[in-house]
Amino acid sequence: MTPAKPARIRGPYAKSAQRWQEILEAATTVFATHGYRGGSLRDISRQLNLSLTSIVHHFGTKYELLEAVLERADKTVGTGFAPFDFEADCEKRGIVLATMDRVRSNLERPELLRLLAILAAESSAPEHPAHEWFVNRYRTKRASLAEAFAFDQKQGRINTTRDPEVLSGFLIGAWDGLQLQWLIDPSTDMVRGMRTFFESTVPEALPHET
Repeated sequence: MTPAKPARIRGPYAKSAQRWQEILEAATTVFATHGYRGGSLRDISRQLNLSLTSIVHHFGTKYELLEAVLERADKTVGTGFAPFDFEADCEKRGIVLATMDRVRSNLERPELLRLLAILAAESSAPEHPAHEWFVNRYRTKRASLAEAFAFDQKQGRINTTRDPEVLSGFLIGAWDGLQLQWLIDPSTDMVRGMRTFFESTVPEALPHET
């Protein structure tokens, strides 16, 4: 399974595109509740009062639907699912501001965070359909965050004595860990936790207000 292959809408009409979005949203709910193995196309079709044929017409297979759900969860921001270029934001404003904004926006969409958390755990088994997707996701994420830290060092935002790759691994661990704690207990202050992480690792890059 590769993260680079986008799902395609089958059919040129706006009505078909709307149906595609509805199926995607229903699938997100089902997979976030039951996981990939526990959720079925039949569950999704029942939620929308559609036939299985209609689901397959738009996505082909459960595998393709899973891929589309994961891509949307990973590449959008906010409840409106607007496209979000995290790397561009890091370059423009620095990794601290970009990350803090992403953390705040994620507070608006617990269902998608729950989906990623459940499927990431499930996909630790090599035979899981999403295993390669998550392997590639974390490899890409580590590399892009390391590049963002290195870029900030060149811009004078972060001390050059720090290892960008180490910082990247620490950030992913802190970010994923805080999100999971927040999903389990919403009283967890994820924004404060991320700010504390940056204060302890790269305090020189942290603006007074984030």
